[in-house]
Amino acid sequence: MIPEVDAETDLVVEDADSGFCGAVVGFESGAVVLEDRHGKRRNFPLRPAAFLLDGRPVTLRRPVRAPVPAARRRTASGSIAVDGVRARVARASRIWVEGVHDAALVERIWGDDLRIEGVVVEPLEGIDDLDAAVRDFGPAPHRRLGVLVDHLVPGSKESRIVARVTSPHVLVTGHPYVDVWQAVKPAALGIRAWPVVPPGRPWKEGVCAALGVAEPADMWRHILSRVNTYAEVETPLINAMERLIDFVTEPV
Repeated sequence: MIPEVDAETDLVVEDADSGFCGAVVGFESGAVVLEDRHGKRRNFPLRPAAFLLDGRPVTLRRPVRAPVPAARRRTASGSIAVDGVRARVARASRIWVEGVHDAALVERIWGDDLRIEGVVVEPLEGIDDLDAAVRDFGPAPHRRLGVLVDHLVPGSKESRIVARVTSPHVLVTGHPYVDVWQAVKPAALGIRAWPVVPPGRPWKEGVCAALGVAEPADMWRHILSRVNTYAEVETPLINAMERLIDFVTEPV
């Protein structure tokens, strides 16, 4: 028997037909209004077994007292926050990033969104063998792969590696910065600009030397401590991550 559930404010459900996932924000013309993490709203009829709650079919019903719109909290990524909701069971789809620093920064900003969407972020040890790793992963319509790449600019080594990945079920995108450190706005760290590191010198070590920091690990802890929202990172990183999240969560 399909359970009936009151469509209370902020209850997060998924429309079984379209895959649209959002929180209950009200009712219009007998339909429930759902709002997704981007603030997009859609109306859905209250049909039997039309929704999924924690992956299980339910029938939504209008509460005796209609929900009252609450003040909307925002996550670190700027999306609409949904409180009191368990993380979704992990999807088969994945997002790959180049290393542990990339993964930590992504978690810092998009962690709430990724848990709601059931998306796991996995760090790679660089992308030199990206095409082989993609083949091993076995992307498919229900098993999509998004890859975030550092220094993805025309003519770079990274752009040549990415060109070898041709699966329609894989989206590779990235940002133009040498390292994900550089995707953090200098102002967030209290500096005017990132130091220019001479060619041939390891970039992180060069940055640390220019800023008077002993070790890259110390510098990274400082960087991460100064990032609290998307406002502290550069737009190309934001755009790249939003594209990847949308791609791996697109309904099949």
